[in-house]
Amino acid sequence: MRTFLASLAALALLACGSSRVSMSGEMKYGKTAEENYQGGLEELKDGNHVEAVKLFEHVRTKYPFSKFAALSELRLANVKFDQGRFPEAATAYQDFVKSHPSHEDADYAAFRVGVSYWKDAPSDFMLFPPSHEKDQQAVRDAADALASFVEKYPSSKHLEEGKKLLAQARGRLADHEWYAAEFYAKRDHWSAVVLRLETLLKKYPGSRHEVDALLKLAEAYQKLDDSYRAQQALQQLIVKHPESPRRAEAERLLAKLR
Repeated sequence: MRTFLASLAALALLACGSSRVSMSGEMKYGKTAEENYQGGLEELKDGNHVEAVKLFEHVRTKYPFSKFAALSELRLANVKFDQGRFPEAATAYQDFVKSHPSHEDADYAAFRVGVSYWKDAPSDFMLFPPSHEKDQQAVRDAADALASFVEKYPSSKHLEEGKKLLAQARGRLADHEWYAAEFYAKRDHWSAVVLRLETLLKKYPGSRHEVDALLKLAEAYQKLDDSYRAQQALQQLIVKHPESPRRAEAERLLAKLR
């Protein structure tokens, strides 16, 4: 008897969570795509993600040619994002853009691909190493996705936010290249230093490390007995950063190499 009453109580609680769930736990669907889609939105608003997903999936599969099917796909991606399932969300947003390239929300989905990857990137939580010392694949994916978004959707209302996130992602990647270059420099692996710094300067121009990177690059080329390329690095610093406090240092080093 207790088990029976407990089961009834559980079902009652389930039903209280959503008016679209019957006492037996079955979802009660509407008669049209729009009715079910709007129901999904209401369930989301009430925090009932399970019920919302069922409604959106119902619309997507039962009414595949309705405009609400595409909208339901987008809302399903949003649910994954809201639940912190960022890699899955990124894939879902990508699939939406591929399936509906001319949809009015394609720019939003493309933007959210980058945001999802960025959310999945390592953070600077104080108990762990700095984010630039960790694996950067999610950051690279975010930068690539956001760069694509900025290029393809210059009129999007999400453009400025996309540019801001793209700058942050590229800055994080520049930090990582600088960290790696310093790591190799401390171990006298100068070829590796050159590779990292050339990557930093080429892929992330204008980063906060650019001046220091050019000076370090000149040092690395000197260690490798390549005076010509060392001079090129110093000349680049002088030309691109005439107001830098380190310009005088670069000029002195350049004079010694000539």
